[in-house]
Amino acid sequence: MTAELTEPAERPFSILVTDDDAGSRDTIAGVLADRGFHTRTAVCGEEAIEIVRCDTIHLVVFDLHMPRMTGLEALQQVRLFNEQLPALLVTAEPTREVLRRAQQAHVYSVLPKPVNAHLLVHLLRRALSTAYGER
Repeated sequence: MTAELTEPAERPFSILVTDDDAGSRDTIAGVLADRGFHTRTAVCGEEAIEIVRCDTIHLVVFDLHMPRMTGLEALQQVRLFNEQLPALLVTAEPTREVLRRAQQAHVYSVLPKPVNAHLLVHLLRRALSTAYGER
């Protein structure tokens, strides 16, 4: 990949990837780690909420469909104590209704599964730049 997609090693952004599917979760986290981001992973919304509550996270990536709590429900809980945290949503079914709900939840962008690595990194960098400015 190109050097412009790599974050400075001394101050990497911390990204939380939440997906109940290990393959999707590990692939997304791996793409981001390869580009210099500090990645954390969670297998469910409840775990993600606890991580955001206890650790410094700069952006969350949520799968929409997970058992017990959807990605949008988890984001709603996160926003109770971290209103401005940028979020990306991934889903195999990016319907108009999903897009509408994501927009209402102030999700930066919705990515279709399987996730395109270049699109993921591009949108993530734009979301981080919007939220935190250039680093």
